[in-house]
Amino acid sequence: MSNSSSSSSRGGIGFVGLLTIVFIVLKLTNVINWSWWWVLSPMWISVVFVALIVGIYLVGIYLIGGKVHKRKWRRRK
Repeated sequence: MSNSSSSSSRGGIGFVGLLTIVFIVLKLTNVINWSWWWVLSPMWISVVFVALIVGIYLVGIYLIGGKVHKRKWRRRK
C-alpha cells in the first residue's frame, strides 16, 4: 500500500461551516430562537470580512500605483 494522502488534497468543512451547521441544527430543534439572519451569520460575516480585506488591498494598490505612476511621469519630462 502506498501513502495516498500526500498526493491528494485534504478537504473538509472549516470552522465557519461547522458553526453554521451547529446553529442550523439548534434552530431547527428549537433550542435557540434566533432569526435566520443570526443563524446564518457565520457565513455572511466571513464573506464581509473577506470583502473588507480585498477592498483594503485594492485601495492600497490603487494608492501605491498612483504614486508610482506620477513618479514615472515626472521623470519623463
